[in-house]
Amino acid sequence: MELFRIKNDIPFMRHVVVLNAISLTAFVLAVFFLFSRGLNLSVEFTGGTVIEVAYEQPADLGAVRRVVEAQGFADVPVQNFGTSRDVLMRLPPQAGKTSGQQADELLKALKAEDPTVTLRRTEFVGPQVGQELVEDGLKALGMVIAGIMLYLAVRFEWKYAVSAIIANLHDVIIILGFFAFFQWEFSLAVLAAVLAVLGYSVNESVVIFDRIRETFRRYRKKTTVEVIDHAITSTISRTVITHGSTQIMVLSMLLFGGPTLYYFALALTIGILFGIYSSIFVAAGIGMWLGIKREDLISDTKKDDIDPNDPNAGASV
Repeated sequence: MELFRIKNDIPFMRHVVVLNAISLTAFVLAVFFLFSRGLNLSVEFTGGTVIEVAYEQPADLGAVRRVVEAQGFADVPVQNFGTSRDVLMRLPPQAGKTSGQQADELLKALKAEDPTVTLRRTEFVGPQVGQELVEDGLKALGMVIAGIMLYLAVRFEWKYAVSAIIANLHDVIIILGFFAFFQWEFSLAVLAAVLAVLGYSVNESVVIFDRIRETFRRYRKKTTVEVIDHAITSTISRTVITHGSTQIMVLSMLLFGGPTLYYFALALTIGILFGIYSSIFVAAGIGMWLGIKREDLISDTKKDDIDPNDPNAGASV
C-alpha cells in the first residue's frame, strides 16, 4: 500500500555528516542535562508523599515553594498539574511522620497564606518499593537492548546491529534529556513509553535495512550510498502511513488523555519523531561509515535476483 511514489531517489546521505553532527550535539546536551539536572523521578522510584492541592485562582508557585521550604523541605518539586490552579508536590519521607501528618502540616501552612486552598489527594510510596522499581526498570532496559542486538546480528550482520542499537540509544537518551532539561516527572508510564520507543524505532530500522538488502540484490552496480538513498526513498510512503497513524493516536492521548497520560504521550511523541530521524540519518549513516556492502548480506548472486529493468543488471560486482 502506497500513498505516493517518488520516482527519483532523494540524496539523504549527501547531508548525513551535517545532520549527524546535529545529532551528536543533541546527544551530548542530553547527557549533560542528565548528569547536571538529573531526572525528576516520581515517588514510584524515590519513595515519599505526593500531595495535590487546588486553588480558586491560578497558583503562585513561588509562594508555594517558599511555604514548602519553610516546612523544612529543600529542593522539593512544586509544579502545576493539569491546570494553573492545581499544584503537585513530592515530599521526601520524614522519620516519625506519616504521609497523612505531612499533608496536614503542609496544608495548614498553605492555608495560612491562602485560605481557599484545598487538598485534592495524598499518596505514599515507600522508598524500598522505589528502589525495586529502579532496578527492575534498568533490567528491562538492558534486556531489550541485548535482545535487539542479538536479533539484528542474526537477521542481518553485526554492522547493522551496531548501527541500530546506537540509533535506538540515541532516541532513548534524547527523550531522557528532554525530561531532565524541562524537569518533567519521570514515572513508570514514561519508562513504559521509553521501552515502547525502543521497539518502535528498531522496527523502522529493520524495514530500512531489509530494503537495503533487497536493493543490493536487485541493483548490482549501485554504490552503497546510492543503495541506501534508494532504500530510504522507497520506504517513505510506508513511513508516512505508519508513523502518521501512530502519531494521530498518540496526539489524541496527549491532548485529551488528561494528566495521567500526558507525559506518557509526550515521551512517545518525542520518540516517534526522533525515531524516524535516527533510522534514516543515524542508523543508515553509521552503517555506511562502518562499511556495509553487498557481500555482507548476499553470499551468492543469481540472475533471478536481478531486476530486468535495471540498465546495469548483469554487470559484474
